[in-house]
Amino acid sequence: MHLLSVNVGHARTTADRPDAPGFAGGIVTGIDKRPAAGPVAVAAPGPKGTAGSGLVGDEVVHLEHHGGNDQAVYAFAREDLDGWERELGRALPPGSFGENLTTAGVDVNGARIGERWRIGRDLVLEVSAPRIPCRTFADWLGEAGWVRRFTQAAAPGAYLRVVEPGEIGTGDPVTVVHRPEHEVSVSFVFRALTTERALLPRVLAAGEALPDGIRRKAAEWTARQAARPEGGTESPEGSREGVASTNVPV
Repeated sequence: MHLLSVNVGHARTTADRPDAPGFAGGIVTGIDKRPAAGPVAVAAPGPKGTAGSGLVGDEVVHLEHHGGNDQAVYAFAREDLDGWERELGRALPPGSFGENLTTAGVDVNGARIGERWRIGRDLVLEVSAPRIPCRTFADWLGEAGWVRRFTQAAAPGAYLRVVEPGEIGTGDPVTVVHRPEHEVSVSFVFRALTTERALLPRVLAAGEALPDGIRRKAAEWTARQAARPEGGTESPEGSREGVASTNVPV
């Protein structure tokens, strides 16, 4: 398990994206990540709204929605990019999905919330949440029905918070140094937040490792279900094409 690439980006508009056949809008974003030429320092950026990415030199736009400690780093597996290359019929180089870390041999979507990875010599990251696709992501890719297609795949990649700062680079090993006993994975939380809301009560097993917003949403949904008459329940499905969130670290 190792890093194929460490990626950082600077603000540009979605109209500038390469090889995208669809929408030609002009949303300003930092989603266009490119491989860094050398080692990159990583540290906790601070609370959302006050700071952006955990990677030095990586620009985040719209701090009220993006970045912050729980979304300090975004990892996506090269194996999943390869699958999308086959489906979309286009090249997806490292950073194409806005990921900071393009990994090889790492089960990013099967990682458990609260799982810790050591990368390189010093950096320790903790898995915090799945990435939820948003309009900016869809506009950048320019693929019809992208939010729905990405959601159905349920392989969203993982956000991570910084536990111990460090410097990382291409080729650095990734080692799982802590794996929680619960079985709440990145993919499981993603499904609970998007297409299978009936899973939300089980998300709470991840405890304090969940970001406050996700834990609150799961607790509120669970409380509403408990208050309903016997046999009554909300629809177990979340939104489909309408799934949109501003929590992509761009």
